[in-house]
Amino acid sequence: MAWFRKERKPRTSSRERLEIPPDAWDKCEECAHVDLREKFERALQVCPQCGFHRRISARRYADILTDPGSFVEVFGNLRSVDPLGFEGYAERVARAYREVGPQEAVLTGHGTLTGVPLHLAAMEFAFMGGSMASVVGEKIARLAERSLQHKAPLVIVSASGGARMQEGVLSLMQMAKTSVVLAALRDAGLPFISILTNPTTGGVSASYALQGDVILAEPGAVVGFAGPRVIKQTIGQDLPEGFQTAEFLLEHGMVDAVVPRSHLADATATLLRMILRLPSAEVAD
Repeated sequence: MAWFRKERKPRTSSRERLEIPPDAWDKCEECAHVDLREKFERALQVCPQCGFHRRISARRYADILTDPGSFVEVFGNLRSVDPLGFEGYAERVARAYREVGPQEAVLTGHGTLTGVPLHLAAMEFAFMGGSMASVVGEKIARLAERSLQHKAPLVIVSASGGARMQEGVLSLMQMAKTSVVLAALRDAGLPFISILTNPTTGGVSASYALQGDVILAEPGAVVGFAGPRVIKQTIGQDLPEGFQTAEFLLEHGMVDAVVPRSHLADATATLLRMILRLPSAEVAD
């Protein structure tokens, strides 16, 4: 009987079910922390849990280290060729241009940072591992010469696996070419700030990356010439813990400061104003 039976009526929810799309989440490669992709992006691709610094593009560094709208690319028309006829090299370079962009393995240009004119080179690791070839050396050398002409400081953000083997000795020659023009910059009293990111190795670390008047490094960046396995096999000894990290190099005097990515612009601007004997940004504004 209906007196002893309670009839259940279906109830409609007053709230809509919100679904978050799968691509809205991201996961840290270092600590496996899962968070919203937007949160990683706001943190400049630094893990909000462990502080792991992911690689970012050269153009992103240009955005970070210059005032909004001030960066102007130069020497973007230089293109790699295949001087040695290395098998498959031309095709690989063409694919890198299609997938990464026309800046080759380094983006060069000029702009301002807190109103201070500067010349900026940022290496693009996504372009064949940021390998240093003829175009990379030529663009950096031309940018340093432009700094001399305009009497403006130079900032280089390095991210590289070393010299590009497909260009052989022509790639190794870029170490000397860039070092000569940086020496001229030093003689002219113009500051050169080098920023090391993960990784900075091989011929790049053996040339312009470690020749800065001030050398900054991002946390956890691997910096060195040869890899730890090669060094261990060569010397026949175990390597210390944290060998070749930015923190290890700071402790041993090879870098001047380890600076989180979110503070890079402020640190660089402060250093430039101190070296150039300019008032602080607050006073200048």
